[in-house]
Amino acid sequence: MSQLSGVEEGVFCYNQILLKANLIRIAKVMENRTARLSVLIDPVKKEIFEEICRLHDLTPSQVVRQMIREFIHTRGSSEQLARMPRSRLSQD
Repeated sequence: MSQLSGVEEGVFCYNQILLKANLIRIAKVMENRTARLSVLIDPVKKEIFEEICRLHDLTPSQVVRQMIREFIHTRGSSEQLARMPRSRLSQD
């Protein structure tokens, strides 16, 4: 690796700090995701779904979680919606 100037070194360190902060944030969000849902689907539909997810820079898990949130929000009863943690109604 070539010698970094003072400014470049500062930018590099700043980016490393941002990366670590984002990894910590992701870990905190992920620690609440302990339930697993397995779904059997047609392999062709799975392939198409994954292609579309990639085109939108999303993971299949992100899309499925969003679909579940929307399903609960539109079809859940008042009692069921009240049981949802507020942060989970709008977050991924």
